[in-house]
Formats: sequence, structure tokens, C-alpha cells
Amino acid sequence: QGYEGLVEGGDNIKQANWLSVSNIIQLGGTVIGSARCKAFTTRAGRLRAARNLVEHGITNLCVIGGDGSLTGADIFRSEWAGLLEELVRDGQISEKVARKNCRLNIVGLVGSIDNDFCGTDMTIGTDSALHRIMEVVDAITTTAQSHQRTFVLEVMGRHCGYLALVSGLASGADWLFIPESPPEDGWEDLMCERLGE
Repeated sequence: QGYEGLVEGGDNIKQANWLSVSNIIQLGGTVIGSARCKAFTTRAGRLRAARNLVEHGITNLCVIGGDGSLTGADIFRSEWAGLLEELVRDGQISEKVARKNCRLNIVGLVGSIDNDFCGTDMTIGTDSALHRIMEVVDAITTTAQSHQRTFVLEVMGRHCGYLALVSGLASGADWLFIPESPPEDGWEDLMCERLGE
């Protein structure tokens, strides 16, 4: 469950093996779970997470997420030595265990549907989000045609119009709104005229 699993520990931390990851590549979302974790935003929560990782001998993390997840990973990395010192001071781990786990390695991968990160062709999540949008468009297009109706489809992407733009192009949308290019005054009349044609 992401950072929630790190903080809670116990059965949330288990080794993946061939059987546990077989036949999941086609599944959407994340099969290992994900959760917003208020506790991890506090030092006390990160201290618990550090103890759980050290308990399992884990010193390498691969964090896939957005701004919050990657910011959390950077804070965790920067505090790691201090967290281990505190665990030793409180008698929760030995000095030997702290030395053995003294370095935390983190790889951060942008998991964003927005495809708004430079240096990569496509961020993790963009392709599956676009496929889901196109499935919906395909499903409602025949309904719109048979009823001679106009459908408005809102897609994800609060600050980034990539998904709206690409799915609009792919589906032949008549009108498109994206945050990067807000509509000009009088757009309502122009849109109605276009749809009327």
C-alpha cells in the first residue's frame, strides 16, 4: 500500500516471487496497492517506516508516483541517517544493524497520467489512461450517432491537457478544452455554430 505499507509494516511488506507477479502485466492500476499516507508526512511516521525497512533488511526503494510520492522519497532519503541514529538511541535497533543499513538507495519514477515530465516519451500511467478514455469514446459514439446527440466527455488531467488533446484527435472530437489554452471570449457562440454545422 505504498508509504502506508512502509509505516504499518507487518504483512504489508513481503517478498514478491514469480507466482505472485505472474499474469499481472495486463492489469490496470497497481496490484500492490496504493494509499495516501498522512503518517509518512510526519517524522514519527517516517521513523516507523525506517524501522520496518531495517527489520526486513531493505535499503533499496523504487518509488513510482507523482509530486507527493517523490517529494516524500527525497525527504526520507535525506533523513535516513538521522532516523537510524534515533532508532539506535531509542534502543529499537543496534549500532551494528544501523551500520549495515546506513545507506538508502531510491529510484524515483514519475507515475503520472499527464505525460508532463521532460526526458521521457511517456510517463507511467499515460498509455493505460488513454486506452481507457478511448474505450469509453468508442462505447458512447454509436449511442451519440443513433440518438443524434452531442456528448460532453471530461477526461483526467487537472493542469495538463495531454490526454484531452490526444483522445480528442484520436476520436475526431468537434470541440476541445485544455488548460494550456483557455477558450477566448465568445467561445460559446462559436462552439454552437460549429456543432450546428
